[in-house]
Amino acid sequence: MKEIKELKFEELSTEQKLGMALCSYIGKLATEEKTEENIEYILDLIKNHSLGAVFVNANFKGREAAIARIKEVADYPVLICCDAERGFPAEGDEKIGAHNAIGTCNTTDSAYAFGFVTAVNARKAGYNVVFNPVLDMTDENCTCGSTIRSIGGDKVRVTELAAAEAQGMHDGGVLTVGKHYPSVKGNPRIDSHMAENSSDISKEDLIDYYLYPYLELNKKGLLDGIMTGHYRLTNIDPDFPTSLSKKNISVFRDLGFNGFTITDALCMASVVSKFGWVPCRGMAIAGGNSLALVWGDGKAGYTSMLQCYKDGLIPDDMLDSAVSYVLAAQHKVTLLDTTAEITEEEKINYDKINTDGVYAKVDEGYEVALPKDKKHYFVILCDNESDVNNGEISVATMQDSWYNPQRIAERLQELYPDSRYRIVKEYPAQRDIQRIVEDNLCCDDVVFVTFIDTKAYIGVENFAPRVYSLVEALQITNRVSTILHFGNPFVLEEFVHVPRIIIGGVSPVAVEAGLNVLSGEYPAKGNLTYDVKFK
Repeated sequence: MKEIKELKFEELSTEQKLGMALCSYIGKLATEEKTEENIEYILDLIKNHSLGAVFVNANFKGREAAIARIKEVADYPVLICCDAERGFPAEGDEKIGAHNAIGTCNTTDSAYAFGFVTAVNARKAGYNVVFNPVLDMTDENCTCGSTIRSIGGDKVRVTELAAAEAQGMHDGGVLTVGKHYPSVKGNPRIDSHMAENSSDISKEDLIDYYLYPYLELNKKGLLDGIMTGHYRLTNIDPDFPTSLSKKNISVFRDLGFNGFTITDALCMASVVSKFGWVPCRGMAIAGGNSLALVWGDGKAGYTSMLQCYKDGLIPDDMLDSAVSYVLAAQHKVTLLDTTAEITEEEKINYDKINTDGVYAKVDEGYEVALPKDKKHYFVILCDNESDVNNGEISVATMQDSWYNPQRIAERLQELYPDSRYRIVKEYPAQRDIQRIVEDNLCCDDVVFVTFIDTKAYIGVENFAPRVYSLVEALQITNRVSTILHFGNPFVLEEFVHVPRIIIGGVSPVAVEAGLNVLSGEYPAKGNLTYDVKFK
């Protein structure tokens, strides 16, 4: 590891400045050979003082070795970044159940612990920048995957929890990045990975509601950077999405923000389909971003910056401004306190997020706990890719395999030994529906166990119409007493009324906690970030 010295703006060439405005990507590429070539090229950029930041995928198996190699060659404080919306757990620990677990747990102690524990573990892995907190707001337009990532819809409470998280991150030794500025989703059916989303919100409403958390965290000195999203605000800039828009970014700059700005990944269809793979990178810097986050091949990323400059897409004044912000962020890195250690109290508050975020809502006359003296018929959804064979299920496509239908069935049989269950796919077959309709009659009621595994490139999250139809058919004779659901709560709104709903997070611990709440072994302490209203 070399001695670290800060770079001086006046000593940088234009080629080096273009690299300083770039955030390259390290992760698994198409082949091991390409992955290694990419790392070698990025290391050469760093040796030549031609890279401002590098995003090292936290799920990349070669992460530790790659970061060690970066630190071995870097003689300036390059920004080493990662996402950690579900935390950055130490070896053997569970991840938190998606970012809105902070909102459902709803305590500043746990929000702080989340930020602190995440920061300490990320910092020990070699990172100095973590892309948290998520400041997106939950509103009536949040039906797609972004919902589960939001802390909530009350701007004051979101700010309190996000500020606690950000303070924990600072105390843990990393820089913060609020996202996804300006946090307006617009069309609820559009995922910006797939196409551009837009909103006609006024500048006044934007500042009053969506930017409230950004402004408050900035006042407290808790926002080192922001990530600009690919959302078009037509009343502010009808021509460009925020990630390419000087007008949109200037709204926050004019209100006092002086940190760095980094685009969301410039590989999403929301930008590349309209502006092209290469031009959008230069346009991002011209629009006021400090860093263009370029996914994939590092050489293609750097050469595209050179090409954009040659083509006149990056004005010198905007390039100089971007580099100044990046160097200021690198300076901040040198001031971080990197000595903090996780205490037992913080670990306890961190672990509570998964268990204390389980929410329950029941009709008058119903208890939260499902009675153990009755015989229940459990319908357990599994993902479409699962192999179902005599009760044995292999769930290979789920994120982190957090939801295991077979494990859920086994646990329910332990808790309710006289009951029955059937595991069916998210898009159930005709035979499954027939069996459920007929076989449940020997039981006292029907309980559905459902899930939504949030992923990019899926647009609106929902169950198959067959599932909604099945519940509605059973409710004609009031057979469904309970829905135990994990993940995005918005999908429940298409169901007819069910007297008992229990909602848990997206992690193995959260699933276990939901089952414990269902059985009465643990109280439901959670807060819902959005009040589900049945059809």
